[in-house]
This record gives sequence, C-alpha cells and structure tokens, in this order.
Amino acid sequence: MMNIIEGILEKINQAVRLDFGNILSESFELFKKTWIHGFILQLVLFIIMLPLLIVIYAPIFTLLIAQARSGHVDPEALSGIFVGMSFFYIIFLIVAIFAISAIQFALNAGFFRMMKKLDFNETVQTADLFYFFKTSYFSKTFLLVLASFFIALIAVLLCYVPIFYVMVPLSYFGFVFAFNPELSINDIIKISFKLGNKKWLISFGLMIVASLMSQIVGLILCGIGVLFTAAFVYHPFYIIYKSVIGFENQTNS
Repeated sequence: MMNIIEGILEKINQAVRLDFGNILSESFELFKKTWIHGFILQLVLFIIMLPLLIVIYAPIFTLLIAQARSGHVDPEALSGIFVGMSFFYIIFLIVAIFAISAIQFALNAGFFRMMKKLDFNETVQTADLFYFFKTSYFSKTFLLVLASFFIALIAVLLCYVPIFYVMVPLSYFGFVFAFNPELSINDIIKISFKLGNKKWLISFGLMIVASLMSQIVGLILCGIGVLFTAAFVYHPFYIIYKSVIGFENQTNS
C-alpha cells in the first residue's frame, strides 16, 4: 500500500506543466461521450433529494398552514412551537444534510468511474453510478464528507479567505477515492491536497470557467438545460487527475 501512495505522490511531484486550453478542449471532447450519463446523475440526485427536502420543510409548512386555517396568525405562539421543536429539528436537519451529502458524494464517485470507462471506450451501465453504495465503500464516503465539512468549517472560521484555497483540494477528494477506493481516509486527503496544491491555479481557473459555461449554456437551454450541462464542471478535474496521476495498465483505444 505504501508503494502505491509513494508512487502517486512521486507522480504529482514530477508533474509537468499543463496547458489550460488543452485541458478545456479535452474536457469538451470527453463531455460529448458523458453528457447523457451526467444528465442521469443530476436526475437521480433530484429524485433522491426531493423527498428528503419535503420531509425537512414539511414541519414548517404544516405549522404555517395550521395557523392560516385558524384565521389568526399568532407570531408568539408560532415562535414558541418552533423553539419547542428546534432541538430535535436541528438534529434531524444536520443528519439529513450529511446523508444527502454522502449520497451525492457516492453518486459523483460512481460517475467519475463511468467517465474513465467512457474515456477509454469501455462499456458502461447505469448501475455503475451506484458502485460506491456498497457497505464497505459507503461508510468511507460518509467519513470523507465529514472530513470535507470540518476542513471547510476551519477555513471559514479563518476569515473565509482560506476557503478559496481548500475548495480545490476538496474537489479532488471524489476523484482520488473513485480511482483508489482501497486507500485510507488520511491517504485520500493527503493525495488530494498534494494534487490540489501542485495544480491549484489551473484547477481553480478551470473550475470557474467550467462552472460559468455550464450555467450559461444551461440557462440558454431554457433553464432545464442545466441538468444536462451541470456535470461538465467535473471534466477538467478528471483530465488533470488523468494527466498527472493517470491509471495503471490503461491506454486510450
């Protein structure tokens, strides 16, 4: 295991300079192969999150409707009810947010594996999207989400500026995990920060450009087009990972 980690870190240390335009161009070419699967990813996320969002907001709407039907809205009574349920509601809300985040992380990691297969002209199935829902993997996705939360929280507490730095390494968590699921949490974090630090500027620039392009094109396509273009933002990170670390025994067909 140590040889694998040392090998990856050595590849990052010896990584050559990457060209912004080439990465963006390769991302477009790969997106032509993956866009339908990216759409399925967004659709699955929406289907999974909708019931959870309904459950989260249902108590609030129920209380408001009950007050409205009574014909008299009492702000003090309403606030008293909220205070009474706030503790349990907040606990539930925190658990729900982490559950949704873990599900999204696992689905994204599955999509990254699909991207690799499509990149190398291999056959993919929709079931590949749920690859990391296995018990042995899903517990690790939850721990990585927790680690991401605490790292981001520390960055925010340090006057927000560090969040612009950590957002790049955090973006590589899913890719390092997707292609090296056997690694420990610490090793995944270590490799992600090493890669993110080494290629921070180009990663950050491509993140901004890819996000803007996916949103603008999605809005041009009547808003709903965002479901088709949202996954494009992942492609530059995949290309950078592939260019720097690569995959064992894999060559393009």
